[in-house]
Amino acid sequence: MPNSPKTIHVLAFAKVQLLDVTGPLQVFATANDIAAQRGLPPPYAPTVIADGGGAIMSCAGLALLAEPLPTEPSDTLIIAGGWGVYAAAEDAALVDWVRQHAAISRRVASVCTGAFLLAASGWLDGRRVVTHWTRCDQLAQKHPLLRVEPNPIFINDGSVWTSAGVTAGIDLALALVEADLGRSIALAVARQLVVFLKRPGGQSQFSVTLDLQQHGNRFDDLHAWIAENLSLDLGIPALALQAGMSERSFIRHYRADTGQTPARAIELIRVETARRLLSDTGVPIKRIAVQCGFGSEETLRRSFLRAMGVTPQAYRERFSRESVVEEV
Repeated sequence: MPNSPKTIHVLAFAKVQLLDVTGPLQVFATANDIAAQRGLPPPYAPTVIADGGGAIMSCAGLALLAEPLPTEPSDTLIIAGGWGVYAAAEDAALVDWVRQHAAISRRVASVCTGAFLLAASGWLDGRRVVTHWTRCDQLAQKHPLLRVEPNPIFINDGSVWTSAGVTAGIDLALALVEADLGRSIALAVARQLVVFLKRPGGQSQFSVTLDLQQHGNRFDDLHAWIAENLSLDLGIPALALQAGMSERSFIRHYRADTGQTPARAIELIRVETARRLLSDTGVPIKRIAVQCGFGSEETLRRSFLRAMGVTPQAYRERFSRESVVEEV
């Protein structure tokens, strides 16, 4: 335990995402609670800060009471995200404060779209970063010097940490606690909050096929048909016929519209369907493999591991809401 509490400043702004602020704060507060239970001094002094201080209205309609922007260094500066982050990233004075304050702080972090404000300060240039999966392309296009990775829950690049969407801020804060105080304390915090110390897989486990379902995409009906007929022959001839195109035209247009080959898209849709069956039903994995068109349990395992970062069995153990039915 440190001799004096580490200052944790969470930067908020109008229309901040509430959980981006409160999730990490609760992790640090719980670490303090556990330290007190063990007769130890509090390791953290967490505070919400904002330009000018005072009441800050979150996008959830709940106001947060913030302290003014500090002049003294932070041990850890955390920048929250939310719909208001884009306006905050255009505030030259705030961006300049972030740039200067990050330079005198031991480490800096962003939660979800907070990466846009941190990127505006130049502090993420040349670094590996992550943000909410729906904003990764936008972040990469706006800040081409960043190496945006869409899959991780969080990324640590030197003294800079970035996290994926919303609840991933809790994962990030737990990692910060583990780095500061060790695995034992971090695990105790995770148990108290009833969350994983290290979440399995990447954030893609909850969005593997959503990028295929673009509004107005000419292949949306085809994707719906594929999802309803996963056990059929889904080769190029069948897909082209269903789409009303020649095979050559289908292959060319499909890749251009979705960014995926038909084979990869079908694999993702099959994995997505398997994921729902694993979490929402008790159907045995062997039967799920057949229903989703994988043919064998081993083929399902390989595809699931490639797309989700965990095996079907591990995924079911962590996320299933049903008991497994007996094979008949």
